[in-house]
Amino acid sequence: MSLFWLSVGFGLVTSSVLAVAAIGLSLQFGITNYVNFAYGDFMALGAFFTYVLNNEVFHINIWIALAIAALAMGGFGVLINQWLLGPFARRFQSTHYVLIVTFGLSLVMLNVIYSIWGADVRFYSLAAGSAHHVGPMLLTTNQLIVMGISVALLAALHTTLKTTRLGKSMRAMSDNTSLAMTSGIDTRRITTITWFLSGALAGVAGSVLGISEGNLTPAAGELFLFVIFAAVIMGGIGSIYGAMAGAVFIGMSTEISAAYINPAYKLDIAFVVLILTLLIRPNGLIGRPGTTEA
Repeated sequence: MSLFWLSVGFGLVTSSVLAVAAIGLSLQFGITNYVNFAYGDFMALGAFFTYVLNNEVFHINIWIALAIAALAMGGFGVLINQWLLGPFARRFQSTHYVLIVTFGLSLVMLNVIYSIWGADVRFYSLAAGSAHHVGPMLLTTNQLIVMGISVALLAALHTTLKTTRLGKSMRAMSDNTSLAMTSGIDTRRITTITWFLSGALAGVAGSVLGISEGNLTPAAGELFLFVIFAAVIMGGIGSIYGAMAGAVFIGMSTEISAAYINPAYKLDIAFVVLILTLLIRPNGLIGRPGTTEA
């Protein structure tokens, strides 16, 4: 099997992880209109919640542990919004204050994770699984499950935004919060649900990142956050489908390039793509800033 097709397989797995993370961040931005710079630490905390359930205390099956950790992170996201970010957003018109708070939150969360679990590399209790030929690619069972989880979540989000009353309310609020409020939409409830979804998606993304990488560290989420930003900005900030498209492009680009350059520099490809996008099409490839499109 050629190195190229092996890299394509890795690219699909990375794209799957990146897509889950990117839509979570893009969804939250589309509703609140500010970026959560602690999102990478949300991912790391979700990954370590999964680790505690799977390996450290309870020894629960990895996929069940992932689901429980995702729900816990959804609840954590709601609490952070209600008790920290929400009050700042309501008190100050400028989003700059909230951005500063998310920077501080990132530092606090990272240090809390370090203080609890230390800087050592951790590993999930997870069977390696057999390898399967999928066309010209070679993928393990765990990689196929990660890709399946990503597809299922993306399909569920698409269905929610397109067909449900909740999804239509979220799209209306994303377009114009004031108009949505005067139309009778409970914007605080929609914001709370959005934070739950964003936190849960961050928890899933952090856990599947640890599974796909084969290990987890407290700083893994912050490092991956840069790649998430590249995908979100490339697709168009606030655009769900743009985040998906950007995730596929960035994920494939970084992994395929690693087959031909030093793998230590593969994240630089994401940086190059980000710079080119900002220079050529600052609003991204799909959608417009500040909207949650579906």
